Amino acid sequence: MREILGRRRRLGRRGGSARLDAALTCATEWQWPVVPGAGLRGDGDRGRHCACPEPECPVPGAHPFDPGLLAATTDARMVRWWWTNRPAAPVLLATGGRAPCALSLPAPAGARALAALDRAGLRLGPVVATPTRWALLVAPYTLERLGELLYAQDRVPSSLRFHGEGGYVVLPPSEIGTGEVRWERAPERTPGPRPKGAAAPAVAPWLPDVEAVLDALVAASVNAPDGGSRLTH
Repeated sequence: MREILGRRRRLGRRGGSARLDAALTCATEWQWPVVPGAGLRGDGDRGRHCACPEPECPVPGAHPFDPGLLAATTDARMVRWWWTNRPAAPVLLATGGRAPCALSLPAPAGARALAALDRAGLRLGPVVATPTRWALLVAPYTLERLGELLYAQDRVPSSLRFHGEGGYVVLPPSEIGTGEVRWERAPERTPGPRPKGAAAPAVAPWLPDVEAVLDALVAASVNAPDGGSRLTH
């Protein structure tokens, strides 16, 4: 038993370090504002539950709690303080503004959409995968532009969700109530030319325009079940 507990502690320390590294990369290299998620508590036979006070939390671990979403920042000192004190906290990206936006859909529909976009030869940006939902990160869009694009669609399934201003997305290598969060498509950085011997400049991952992926995501989501909460997660 001591050996098992020791292994869990070591894995927890490594996971915490990885989350701090991921949060710092997002905040300082990419200038993506982040905030720690509520996270999980409990273990063993009783399972794991959201660390927030809501006993029936619809998105366990995968939402802001304390601090709230408005606290999201790119400040390295704040990020270090948060994840040093809460190393297991999920990494949440505050979407919108100058940060990436996202579109998310049920995992099976996400796989279909990516296959269709690959067949079309479209260059994709980062894709976040959880056991239940996938999220495609896209370039920032305004609500007005999104509204125009959606108005042109015959139908927008409720299982397709939009994470813009005031929303958020859980980033790897977090753990939430539904399981591990991973990259289905890792961030692709394409720094420009630099003088010989110079350090590589900080370059955020490339992101596609929302219009380029919307049709495929709508088509893939038409027959997908909603799967629960309408919260942005």
